[in-house]
Amino acid sequence: MAALPIDLDAFNATPLTREPFPFLMVPRFVRPETMAAINADYPLVSHPGSFPLPTLKYGPAFRDFIAAIQGPDFARAVEKKLDVNLKDRPTMVTARGVSAARDGQIHTDSRTKLITVLIYMNNEWEAKTGRLRLLRGPTDLDDVIAEVPPDEGTLLIFKNEPNAWHGFHPFEGPRRVIQLNWVTDRGVVKREQTRHRVSAFFKRLRGKPVVERM
Repeated sequence: MAALPIDLDAFNATPLTREPFPFLMVPRFVRPETMAAINADYPLVSHPGSFPLPTLKYGPAFRDFIAAIQGPDFARAVEKKLDVNLKDRPTMVTARGVSAARDGQIHTDSRTKLITVLIYMNNEWEAKTGRLRLLRGPTDLDDVIAEVPPDEGTLLIFKNEPNAWHGFHPFEGPRRVIQLNWVTDRGVVKREQTRHRVSAFFKRLRGKPVVERM
């Protein structure tokens, strides 16, 4: 069996921060030796916003990476780490390629999303902005619990609780991020994919940025 492109041992070994909401970060969660191939096969996302994978084209290395993060081994690791039962909870995945100046507003995720996973696929990140911050409240981007370096296969996972505030100082330019969510039911996946398809259509049609908060 081929080795997974993700480092489950590193994930399992990383302690969970429980307050003010459960989260953890894993640098190089995506194995460094797989990054070049995955990025070469990354979907072309030339407009700001999140795009569901069914609307995108991508190569085999990226497909294998997505299969790994949606696979049973990672799901079991997440269940154990966050003490949740994900049985019969569907997943959905979106990809980003570009950040607009208006992105990054402070928010919490939809309550239909139980767990949020963000995996950053950029090369070394040099910009001072565009770094996701986990926050203590909804009003101040400088009231920081932790800042996530958006580079080189870094993973952030958090339980989507009502106080799981996050955002980042505006950045405009390339910013590759994969978002994986476990959600409450398959109806959520269908609704979100339909919404994203419509949004993606108009983004491509107009060639204009649309604010997305994921």
